[in-house]
This record gives sequence, C-alpha cells and structure tokens, in this order.
Amino acid sequence: MNPAATTSAGDHRLHIVLHQPEIPQNTGNAGRTCLAVGAKLWMVRPLGFQLNEKALRRAGLDYWIDLDWEVVDSWEILVNRLPVRKWYFSKYAERVYTTAVFEPGDALVFGSETSGLPKSIRDACPEQALRIPMEPPARSLNLATSVAIAGYEAVRQWTT
Repeated sequence: MNPAATTSAGDHRLHIVLHQPEIPQNTGNAGRTCLAVGAKLWMVRPLGFQLNEKALRRAGLDYWIDLDWEVVDSWEILVNRLPVRKWYFSKYAERVYTTAVFEPGDALVFGSETSGLPKSIRDACPEQALRIPMEPPARSLNLATSVAIAGYEAVRQWTT
C-alpha cells in the first residue's frame, strides 16, 4: 500500500482496479489517469513487476507520491475491502460501456494485459460486464488506453 494513502473506499468518486497487471508502464499510465480523474488505483496480486522506489523511478512514476493506490493479495480480499458496485471490462462482454450509467463510488475492473479478466470474475455478474467496441482486425486495446476511455466516460457522465 502507498504509505501516504489514508483514504477508505468511500472517499473516492471512482475506483480503478487492475487485476494482475503485468507491464509497469501500463500500470503507470493507468495511475496517471487515476490521478487526473480523482480515482483510487487498486492492484490485485500477483503483479508482473516490483513496486519499490527504484522500479517506480525507472518507469517514470514520480507522481505516484500524489496517487492514492493500494495492492491487495487476492480478488477475494479486494471484494471485501472494496464493497462497491463493480463494472467488469472485457472484450467478451456483450454490453457496450457507453450504455452503463456510472455512479460516484463505482469501481471499473480491468484484467491483465495477456489474459484479461478471468472467466470466473466476468461470469459472476454478467449484467455488469462491459466492452469497448473495436473494429477488426484489432483484438484488444492497451490496458492503459482502456482505463482512460472508461474513466473519462464516467467523469463525462458526472459533468454533463
């Protein structure tokens, strides 16, 4: 956990959850988006990188001192620590993300870069599963890009 982070789940208007992220630069860019939209970043282990000061500095994540972030050891722990409505982003979802009505306090959940969200998580609440449309031959979007698209859609809904 970020030593400077002292907020609870209810202190943020948005939560971004990265389930087992693998690439530090993607996580860094997602963190920058969280900072810009006032979201807390949650990461579910295992992570594909270290979160020590040297690794963060090497990835250019010097603004992380201002970011509220937390790492949890498992999905089950996250569910208990973050008892809010969750939206699950997956290319396998039928519902397009722009049809969702995001509310302050919601969590946007994203899977790892190589395998996405586990089927067990996606299938637990299919009505909360969302996709970002893509034209072929694109198979997927970059994790950080997906976080930015979804995070700014939530903010757009609250500011228009």
